[in-house]
Amino acid sequence: MGKLSNDQLRERVRGTVITADDDAFDEARTVHNAMIDKRPAVIVRCVNAGDVMAAVDFARENGLDLAVRGGAHSVPGFGTCDDGVVADLSGMRGVRVDPVRRTARAEGGTTWGDFNAATHPFGLATTGGIISTTGVGGLTLGGGIGYLARGLGLSCDNLVSADVVTADGRLLVADEEQNADLFWALRGGGGNFGAVTSFEYRLAPVKDIYGGPMLFELEDAATVVRAFADHIADAPEQLGGFPAFQIAPPLPFIPEDRHGDTFALVVACWAGPLDEGENALRPFHDFAPVVAEHVGPMPYPALNSAFDALVPPGLQHYWKANFVTELTDDAIAAHIEHAPGLPAVNSTVHIYPINGACHRVAPDATAFAYRDASFATVIAGMWPDPSANEANIAWVRDYYEATAPHSEEGGYINFMADDDRGRIRANYGANYDRLVEVKRTYDPDNLFHLNQNIEP
Repeated sequence: MGKLSNDQLRERVRGTVITADDDAFDEARTVHNAMIDKRPAVIVRCVNAGDVMAAVDFARENGLDLAVRGGAHSVPGFGTCDDGVVADLSGMRGVRVDPVRRTARAEGGTTWGDFNAATHPFGLATTGGIISTTGVGGLTLGGGIGYLARGLGLSCDNLVSADVVTADGRLLVADEEQNADLFWALRGGGGNFGAVTSFEYRLAPVKDIYGGPMLFELEDAATVVRAFADHIADAPEQLGGFPAFQIAPPLPFIPEDRHGDTFALVVACWAGPLDEGENALRPFHDFAPVVAEHVGPMPYPALNSAFDALVPPGLQHYWKANFVTELTDDAIAAHIEHAPGLPAVNSTVHIYPINGACHRVAPDATAFAYRDASFATVIAGMWPDPSANEANIAWVRDYYEATAPHSEEGGYINFMADDDRGRIRANYGANYDRLVEVKRTYDPDNLFHLNQNIEP
């Protein structure tokens, strides 16, 4: 086929095709990270799989870069590009729950907020992220760490099947039976293999949880983090959550004179019987005196969206991350040294436990390789003022360099920055060579390269 024109693309697409001539262009090209300012040639606001197929064909036939956008939360800005094609799936957000089979099928642009709103009335959930405006697609394809991971596994461990538009413009079903090699690669391999137009997940009975944030003085941070790491190693798997560092926002449960102070936190999520929640969280209260807390029974979606207000669209983002097998005293000391420098109330450091059910999956069973890691640490630099970029990026990098010697070589693909692309082999460990083979099968020309890229 020869080159396709924008008019030919419009004829094929049920959704909207937006170019720089359209009034909607500036709004349509905006992504979550305001540090990213790209001007695509064409944005296809897809409403169905056929639109995605058309966008993929258009990019391939015209030799253009192709970006696939779901929730638009990609910190490196992989959901957009200059002078290329954006397949924007954000209009594809339907979720269909099968309460008998305990599954849910979510379209490619679905956010975790959409997903939870659909499954919660049935008293069902799966492992989602920490921010509900995150897309299910990006999170799942990179692995999927969240509150329920210790009990249910990663998001990708709960993936039953996926509909995928591959580089040749075909729609394939990937599951344990059909295109099993593709299904293996999608579970942790990122957006390297195609544009996923729908995800089918296994659900578990989780409706209301007992949990929330507890704030501790910074001087107790080392004690709190060490005690959390020791406790979570063999705690009941219904117990999720993580230690963190955070500047206190102006919330009613925090004493007014402490707003703006930096604290150590434990964010807890007990997904077992509610009447056992208080007892399950008691060890956390014993770590050190609690300055403030907002803990109790709540719907799971309420906890899953509790931090949304701290990360509105339009912040500057720069993140670094590593997997940690053992949280050593030296690692904790590095956190204690750098965490007080948090540059803004939006910035945070989370140390996610990924043991329990995550460890029961073999390292080669999915593309997510670090099944022996106990924690995934993220230094999430987020702030509103672009003039502070240089100083705040330096803070993230210095913090990362201090913790890296006490961590694994690889990190969680969803937390990688644009300047981390050189770590791709380390991030996939022993699974890298097999991922290259799958890439060669489904995307030999590397059409899907705007990601943490696995080169064919």
